[in-house]
Amino acid sequence: MIETEARTLLRGASLRVTRPRVAVLSAVHEAPHSDASTLLTLVRTRIGAVSTQAVYDVLKTLVDAGLARRIDLPNSAARYEGQFWDNHQHVVCRSCGTIADIDVPQGAPRPEAPQDHGFTVDRVEVTYWGLCPGCRTGRDRRDPESAHRSFHKEEQENF
Repeated sequence: MIETEARTLLRGASLRVTRPRVAVLSAVHEAPHSDASTLLTLVRTRIGAVSTQAVYDVLKTLVDAGLARRIDLPNSAARYEGQFWDNHQHVVCRSCGTIADIDVPQGAPRPEAPQDHGFTVDRVEVTYWGLCPGCRTGRDRRDPESAHRSFHKEEQENF
């Protein structure tokens, strides 16, 4: 994303245009599905010194303003993307954690909440799980369930 586009989006959302906001919004669009740590590194390469807290604050502001989407997956750090207004879902590799977009055809039926409990449903998120091509290739060399267990064990050790 070009910085002028980021500035236009920020102004359109009635947000003040600052260097950190422009840099974070640009990074979110250029590296979709990245966690805050990855985005922090990208932002620092762009504008130099910026605090970790500043990046988290900007991410929250962008999500609250509808300029970014936060992706929360089990046993994983939050990920962020800029393309959320289109009708797409995600597929996640159970082994390595790679996330990819899956387009949902325009006009495709939306799953209805079986019991809405009085809620007005405005968005449905579906996450597909499987093995990416790289992990599937290695599948012949190891049991996929052990890969799944080792991936989650490694994540738990990091917490």
